[in-house]
Amino acid sequence: MVSMGNPSALDAIERVSKSVVNLSTLTHLRDIYFRPIPMKGMGSGVVISPEGYVLTNSHVIRGAENITVTFHDGRVLEGKLVGACPSLDIAVIKVKAGGLQAVEFGDSEKLRVGQPVFAIGNPFGLAGGPSVTSGVVSALGRTIHSEYGMLDDLIQTDAAINPGNSGGPLIDENGKVIAINTAIIPFAQGIGFAIPVKVAIRCSEDIIKHGKALIPWLGINGVSINEAIAQRYSIPSATGVLIVGVVEGSPADRAGISAGDVIVNFGGRPVKTIEELRRRIMSSKVGDPVQITIIRDEESRDVKVALEVMP
Repeated sequence: MVSMGNPSALDAIERVSKSVVNLSTLTHLRDIYFRPIPMKGMGSGVVISPEGYVLTNSHVIRGAENITVTFHDGRVLEGKLVGACPSLDIAVIKVKAGGLQAVEFGDSEKLRVGQPVFAIGNPFGLAGGPSVTSGVVSALGRTIHSEYGMLDDLIQTDAAINPGNSGGPLIDENGKVIAINTAIIPFAQGIGFAIPVKVAIRCSEDIIKHGKALIPWLGINGVSINEAIAQRYSIPSATGVLIVGVVEGSPADRAGISAGDVIVNFGGRPVKTIEELRRRIMSSKVGDPVQITIIRDEESRDVKVALEVMP
């Protein structure tokens, strides 16, 4: 457990808490007689711009017909969805307000396991401000399969991420946001996950500018190679990504990549696992040509692919 007695850390928490909001959503479902049934949802968000942009998780506002944003000072404003990226679990909301206190972002690539962190959320919009929990960075580069899909390159923390805290910030001792809280494992104790801020920033900037996230897309399905797979299919490499499917008309398809090929290098750097390949693709820019080395029929060859926006 990380001590909250550090005055500078307490000041940082107090400062960031003023930028954390509560999000209340309303969705109407239909019963077997097609009668509308109102369903309420709740989550957290964080102000990222004085002009009224709020960052949260896409699953928090999924299907919402109305979004209500409650600020630390009690103000309640209507929120409008700017755009969302379900595959990264990021969404941006806009409120009609100016002069809001925005958070400062840290560098999620410099995080170290064991580093103290604080999770802040405002799940119920209670008087007295958001709630805070403390812990450490437990692990980096995690991949999980949640009910919302597969999420890569996550930060694992033991700072309690309670239900309704999704979309709130994970901050360091200096009060800089280093991740956005996204998921908990209900059957485990002390395990939560957060989206690195480098991903959240890039995604939110795309959404604000284009209305959607410009996620690079190669268009393949693959699995990580291990010794057993290499022996079973006579693959000369014990690491890499075995392609099991290529989307028709995708960048990979047009470049001549096909099922059965093995990707061993992407952008001039070796690739050992499918998770590593996904991270490399995500760190690339749409439209930029990327050189990929594949093994086909025990021969190595290079192909150039221009990544496109994920459809």
